[in-house]
Amino acid sequence: MVDECERYYPVFQFVLWAGKRPTEALELAAGYCRRGMTPAPHILLVGCGKMGSALARGWIAAGHPPDLLDIVSPSPPSVAGRHWSALPSEGRYDALVVAVKPQKVSEALTGAARLCGTGTLVLSVAAGTAIARLAALTGGQAPVVRAMPNTPSAIGCGIAALTAADSTPQPMRARAELLMRAVGETLWVDTEDALDAVTAVSGSGPAYVFHLIEALAQAGVSAGLSADLAMRLARQTVIGSARLAEASDRSAADLRADVTSPGGTTAAGLAVLMPELPELMRRTVAAAQARAAQLRALA
Repeated sequence: MVDECERYYPVFQFVLWAGKRPTEALELAAGYCRRGMTPAPHILLVGCGKMGSALARGWIAAGHPPDLLDIVSPSPPSVAGRHWSALPSEGRYDALVVAVKPQKVSEALTGAARLCGTGTLVLSVAAGTAIARLAALTGGQAPVVRAMPNTPSAIGCGIAALTAADSTPQPMRARAELLMRAVGETLWVDTEDALDAVTAVSGSGPAYVFHLIEALAQAGVSAGLSADLAMRLARQTVIGSARLAEASDRSAADLRADVTSPGGTTAAGLAVLMPELPELMRRTVAAAQARAAQLRALA
């Protein structure tokens, strides 16, 4: 293994941070080298808002060379890399990452086909823009992967679901996964319909959690607490509960039961909440999923 590590070290170094065990990282690195793929891909990031900048920071923190990261944005970004105010007029990239608002995708990718080839991965985190549309905008030769991350990606605690056409080569899928693992966990779904459901659950989910914090704090105020104290209690309760769920291998139902003594205060509160929350959450997710599908159809 030592000899192989020395041979594949440049790629091994790049992929090890992605959460792979050393043996897995070595196997992936060896596959990249056999296929002539560059140790660190030359990335063109189109859009550097909240999600784009989170990705760029994650790549740089993982050791990606800034001179292999070109960033297209109207104003100079706050992250390391080479800035372009518009798409470069020429060149060929290993990865073109689309991180603009959905309504800006067509404009942002005008002329992108000249920068893409069969060896280019097109990775889009733009919600609602279908794979077929992205392929058309980038010339139709480059494989396309769509990803749906969420806002905790800004602190490296996100989760992203990815999907691609069946014809997308495995090395390109691996490249997309490595790029997204810079900001959190990854998983794959089979279809874009499934990605709409992911959008409704984890993509929009942070907003639901933040609203829960708001509602819990407001309830605390109604119970007689000051606004500042109620918000502090609500925020830390959600933060602590999330960390407990992450640290435990027990189900959410089991963790809930741990807090719920028969005839106690929690049981009294849950008697009000539990009959209503599941159906309300089902309708919430269904509405977001329907909107995601609608946006994809319009794009």
